[in-house]
Amino acid sequence: MTLLQEPPASAPSLPEVPLVKPQLPRWAPALLGVITVGVGALAWIFGMGFVSAVLVAFLLFVVGLPLWSAAVEGRRAATDRLVTTLVWSSFAIAMIPLAWLLYVVLDQGLPTINMDFLTFQMRNVLGDAQGGLYHALIGTLLVTLAATAISVPLGIFCAIYLVEYGKKNQLARVVTFLVDVMTGIPSIVAGLFSLALFVLIFDPEYRSGFAGSVALSLLMIPTVVRSTEEMLRLVPEDLREASYALGVPKWRTIAKVVLPTAFGGIVTGVVLAISRVIGETAPLLVVVGATDSVNTNLMDGRMMTLPVFIFNQYTQSTPKGYAYAWGGALVLIAIVMLLNLVARIIGAVFAPKKG
Repeated sequence: MTLLQEPPASAPSLPEVPLVKPQLPRWAPALLGVITVGVGALAWIFGMGFVSAVLVAFLLFVVGLPLWSAAVEGRRAATDRLVTTLVWSSFAIAMIPLAWLLYVVLDQGLPTINMDFLTFQMRNVLGDAQGGLYHALIGTLLVTLAATAISVPLGIFCAIYLVEYGKKNQLARVVTFLVDVMTGIPSIVAGLFSLALFVLIFDPEYRSGFAGSVALSLLMIPTVVRSTEEMLRLVPEDLREASYALGVPKWRTIAKVVLPTAFGGIVTGVVLAISRVIGETAPLLVVVGATDSVNTNLMDGRMMTLPVFIFNQYTQSTPKGYAYAWGGALVLIAIVMLLNLVARIIGAVFAPKKG
């Protein structure tokens, strides 16, 4: 007798899960951007204010892209697109004032820039006669260089003490608190302090570039200390311990291991401090004064600096004064940009090698 075997029951089939989720095409944000810009343009044409039309287009894009993504890609992708849109929008909004500032300074100041403007001083210049900011440029470089010579050693050594020697030390906590307080000191207060100091030492009529350097150094030192302190804390503790294990004393470890490792970041902090003070007007106007001639003596006599030159030219309320003020502003911005470029190059060259 033959027994017929029933075929085994087939296992229940599992639902198919797609390996690739649906996604918006790469050109979807651009397409939606064009649509929202068109809607904003139509709103502007039909009587809405320009700012209101831009705001409407922006809100439509911020709301529309996540909704489109939620319908196609899902909730998580929509949240990601919403956050990404907000981040890029914040970046664009932050760049608008900077771009507008650069445009205005270039538009107003570039026609004034020429070789005569950069090589002439204002001595005996009357009316529309050719003059320049050479004396202010020399004064700014000398005063800032002297302030850097004062601030950088003090700031770096103070940061070394706070990081390497002052751990869990009451004096270090007091110094840190005082540095934080100095960070918020108004520039005019630094200028008045320097003026009072030199008036007590010399006479009430004393004005000099060195007094301005002292005032600027009060503003630079906190920035140098805080930036150097953070760079020194980023140096791995293993490097210090390896140096100590070889019998190298602490001071030599700091000089040969810690400082070279953090050198790029320290230079960047110093340049940021210089950029912070090179455009200060109030302390220099108080303690350095102004002059129409070149003065290379930091210890005696009034000196002209670029911020004071810009201020004086603008207060003349003449077309030539306005033009020279914008030209001086452009030169000052160019110096700051050049300093930051040099700092980036130095930081890249002396950065610790990886790999």
